[in-house]
Order: sequence, then C-alpha cells, then structure tokens
Amino acid sequence: MSDPNSPLPSAPPPAPPFGAPTAPFPPVTPPAAPGSVLAPPAPIDPPAAPPAVALAPPAPPMPTVPTGSPPASHPPAPPYLTAPAGPPLIPPAGPVPPRPAGSGSGRAALMGAVAGAVVAALVAGLLVLAVGRDDDGVARATPVTAPGRPSNTIAGEPLDIQALLEKVRPSVVTIETDSNFRRSQSEAAGSGIVLDAEGLVLTNAHVIDGATGITVSFADGRTAPAQLVGSFPDDDVALVKARVEEPTTPAELGSSDALQVGDDVVAIGNALNLGAQPSVTKGIVSAKDRSIAAQGIQLDQLIQTDAAINPGNSGGPLVNAAGQVVGVNTAIIQDSQNVGFSLAIDAIRPLIEDLKAGRGAVDGNTAFLGVSTTNLDEQPADVLRTAGVEVDSGAFVVDVQIGSAADIAGLREGDVITRIDSIDVTTKEQVGEVIRERSPGDEIRIEYQRAGELGTTSATLGRRGG
Repeated sequence: MSDPNSPLPSAPPPAPPFGAPTAPFPPVTPPAAPGSVLAPPAPIDPPAAPPAVALAPPAPPMPTVPTGSPPASHPPAPPYLTAPAGPPLIPPAGPVPPRPAGSGSGRAALMGAVAGAVVAALVAGLLVLAVGRDDDGVARATPVTAPGRPSNTIAGEPLDIQALLEKVRPSVVTIETDSNFRRSQSEAAGSGIVLDAEGLVLTNAHVIDGATGITVSFADGRTAPAQLVGSFPDDDVALVKARVEEPTTPAELGSSDALQVGDDVVAIGNALNLGAQPSVTKGIVSAKDRSIAAQGIQLDQLIQTDAAINPGNSGGPLVNAAGQVVGVNTAIIQDSQNVGFSLAIDAIRPLIEDLKAGRGAVDGNTAFLGVSTTNLDEQPADVLRTAGVEVDSGAFVVDVQIGSAADIAGLREGDVITRIDSIDVTTKEQVGEVIRERSPGDEIRIEYQRAGELGTTSATLGRRGG
C-alpha cells in the first residue's frame, strides 16, 4: 500500500503539437512598456471578440495586395518588418510654460508627478453636497456650487446626460479613412466635431495621417467625402471639410480655462467603431495643464480625465455639463486605469484659426513622399541585425505607400534614409521637415542604406491632398 503522505508524481510536460510551424524570424514587436499613446482610430473591421462575447463572426482576412516588381537596381525588401508601437511615456518633469498665441508648434517641458496635487485638488473641489430636509421631512442631498462660481448645468441638474446628448450628438461625426501603405492597407475610423454649417470638422491630426481618402458620417445618417483643410501634426490638430449640400449643426465651444478639477465631463465619440451611434462615457476633470510625450510628439496644456477614452474616440469632444466642447479627446496611457487626455479647446483655438486661414503646417498642397519611418533606436536590435543595418543614424523605413513618390523611386521597407539632397538625415522628424520645405513636383535625391549597401535614387514629390 502506498504512503498517503507521499507526494504525487509530477506530470511530464506536454509535448509540442506535431508539425508545429516555426518562424524564420523572431517576432518584431518592441518591448511592452507602459506609455502614452495617441488613441488610435478604430479598425473598420475589428478582429473577433474574445469567446465570452464572440457574438459576431470574425472579420475576413485582408486580401493580399500585389506590390509589383521593384526596379532591377532595387532588390526586394525583407518581409519581416513591422512598424513599432509608440514610444513609452516620458515621465512628466517640470512646469509647462504657456503656448504663444497663434503658434502651430508650441513646446513645453514635461510636468512633474502630481498625484498628491490631484488628490488635494479633489478634496478642495467646488461642488459639495448640502444636506437639508424637504417639507415632508425627508433628508436629501442638494448640489451646491461654491460662491462666485457659475453653475454649468442643463435642466437644473449637475449633469443631465440625456439633455446633454440631445444638444451635442448632432455635432459629433465619424471619420473613416483609407490607407494604401503596403503592410497596413486598411480602413480605420475616428471621430470629429462639426464647427460650422458648411461641413468644417475638427479632429486629431493622427486620425487622418496617411489617409488616401476621408469620409465623414453625420448623426442624421448622411455621409460625405471630405478633404484635408490643414493640420498641425506636432499639436495633433486637423481640420477637414466635408462636401455637404445641406447645412450641418455646429457644436458650441466652451472654455477649458474655466474648468476646475472635479468638474463633471463627458467624452463622446466612435469608440472601437461599435456602431452608428456614438459611445458616451462620464467622468471628471482629474487634472489640468498636463504634458505628455506620445509617438514622437509632445503635447501640452492637456485636460486629464477619468472618462473612458478608447481607440476611435480620437477627435471626438470632451464636453462640460452645459454641453459645451471643452476638449478634443486625443491620448491614453497604456496599461492604466482611467487616465485619458484631451486637447484643451482654449489652447487650440489659435491653431484652428490658423488652419482656417490656410496657415497649417500640412495641407492638401503639401509635398508628399509616402514613407512611414522610425528612428533606429525604436527598432529592436534583432530587426536591425536581420535587415543588415550598418549605420548609426538615419530614418528607418517601416512602410511605403503604394503608388507614392517613394514607391516609384524604389524605396522599400528596411531601407535607412541617410541623406536628402544636401541634408544629412539622422532622425525620422528630419524627413518630414525636409519634405515640408519642398513643393509638389519637386525632385529630390535620396541616399539610403539597404542590407549594408549604399544606394541613391531620385523621387518626384506628390501632393498630400491627392
């Protein structure tokens, strides 16, 4: 008889399934790290939901797009490259100086950690509850606004969601974009805010970045093609104009400067592209004047909120209790709990006026090369090694738009752009800076490294507006 106290024999580890495939290259994804990212547009055909909520069939696979044969002088690119996710959040540090009025690329140092300050601000919040008794003797809590502070309410309540939606919903739109980049050829959806009766829509620059086609869907069911009016990519602000035949309903813009920590706010937008009606999430102002670094740009004078912001919410409004737009939802912190950011409407008003006047950093007449690049230090070492990269600086090409100037010139994924005309390129930002100084139709000379060998090509720049 065996000893009942003896340990049970351990089971042998399961054998791998027969014929399991092996990958010729390791996964090319950057290290997972908490960070600030621009809330991406939601895919038009999202992947199937987890089994617990898998009510819809999975999306069909994306059809293969023939890429054609590159010129004989350009060997084919390796097929294993993937674009990295945005860089990790740079920890806030230092005060934020005010942005000069009308500046399209204002910058500020990052702010210090403020968890304690947020708690203190919430404790000192201006909305308190005074407990009294009605005529029937029942004790009830009544909202009381602090002295000297006007009450932003609808229908006499601190936050009447139904009344708020009735006011705001006609001015919230879905923005769908097409992209012809080789490895990301797809459709995506974000949100926008109607600014006038003629179809002018405010959104984030990253919602329409790289788009080859833009469509705006309105709350009344209308859809219309749209074109880029202009954008400030470094401030994540853009305007598009929908070609409409009937008047559109503009949103009422409020004052973000008048907000205080603890105020009720509501985020509205096409979260996760779930349906025709926008998603609505409620929260409070968690902090003001935040600064973050996300995906190569620094954003400042942000409103932090615990109202849920998800992919597809980008470009949608953050509204106060009076149904006025006080922010544009733009960024989230990965792996966090209820930490989202919106561009403060008062901070971007000068940028909106600049875009209306045709003074954007990018517009439909801006020169366009058609590449997506990263810095070399943003790619894992094994990717650089496999691609044969032997330079220390440059712009690493992760994607090329089909039919663009870069595609016609023969640039491919895995190339490292090192020089454009007489300008040495050491970072991805320099590529954009150089191209924005040129005009559509200009010819540029590009030097690059591919698989350890140097190459040179010429490209005739296209027009961003198509």
